Amino acid sequence: QVQLVESGGGLVQAGGSLSVSCAASGLTFSSYVMAWFRQAPGKEREFVAHISQRGGTINYADSVKGRFTISRDNAKNTVYLQMSSLKPEDTAVYYCAAGWAATTIRLRREYDYWGQGTQVTVSS
Repeated sequence: QVQLVESGGGLVQAGGSLSVSCAASGLTFSSYVMAWFRQAPGKEREFVAHISQRGGTINYADSVKGRFTISRDNAKNTVYLQMSSLKPEDTAVYYCAAGWAATTIRLRREYDYWGQGTQVTVSS
C-alpha cells in the first residue's frame, strides 16, 4: 500500500534552520504532484509548498516564500522541505501529501495520500 513517511522535525530556535523529508513507497512517485502542508494547534491544516512531478513548477504560501525551499528526488522517491529563518509561528505538524491529478494545488482535497506528520517547534 501507499506510504508517505516524514522525518527530520524537531526543536529549533527562532532564526534557525531545519529540513524535513518525506519518503514515499507503493506509488509511482514521479507521477505525483507533491506538497507540504502544516497544522498548528487549534488551526486548520494549511498549504505550505507544492512541486510538480518533475520539479518544473513550484509554489509557496506567501508566509514562507523566500524562507522555505521544496525539492524532490524522483530517484529516491523523496520530497524535501528546507526551512530557514524560522519563526515561532512556523511551529506546527508538517505533513507531506501526494496528488495524482492535483490541479488546485493549495487545496487539501486535491491530494490522495498523506503522511503521518512530523512536529516542528520553533522557540522564541
